[in-house]
Amino acid sequence: MAKKTTFEDALAKLEEIAVELEDGDLSLDAALKKFDEGVKMAAFCNEKLEEAQQKVDLLMKKGGTLSAVPFKPRNDESDLE
Repeated sequence: MAKKTTFEDALAKLEEIAVELEDGDLSLDAALKKFDEGVKMAAFCNEKLEEAQQKVDLLMKKGGTLSAVPFKPRNDESDLE
């Protein structure tokens, strides 16, 4: 039985593919195959993130009714203070 791919597995694979493509040591055919695999991993990760966002939206309650609460953008500089 095959292991179910997780978001973390797909993200790690996507990072690995990016490094391989950046190195430039692949033949054109191999690079195209890696690129295609990377596109699939990116789509999978995006789908999982969208599912997570939908779950968060459903779980956020305000005044006894369901309402979506947008995430605040992260400010990296203020986080370091």
